[in-house]
Amino acid sequence: VQLVESGGGLVQPGGSLRLSCAASGNIFRIDNMGWYRQAPGNERELVAVITASGTTDYSDSVKGRSAISGDNAKHTVYLRMNSLKPEDTAVYYCNARDYSRGDVYWGQGTLVTVSS
Repeated sequence: VQLVESGGGLVQPGGSLRLSCAASGNIFRIDNMGWYRQAPGNERELVAVITASGTTDYSDSVKGRSAISGDNAKHTVYLRMNSLKPEDTAVYYCNARDYSRGDVYWGQGTLVTVSS
């Protein structure tokens, strides 16, 4: 499975953005996909996850101002984030998991900078 993220960039506080993650390869093995982020000096943390059945979950830090969604036809997962704060600045990574094989896949990451 290969994952390619896009959509990062510089955003002003209070702004919005949408990240995309396109999956290719043995995507039929994927059980869920998610977004993680890592800010300088911090550990990588879960932001949002969506299962193959469409169930979603969010970290408390983004709950209520973010939405994760998937387009099965395009094999793409999106993360929409609103009301962005400087503390949302991080490299955002797409993640996919195949629980039956115990495999975890990562994208290369896309940088989101929230600053005026």
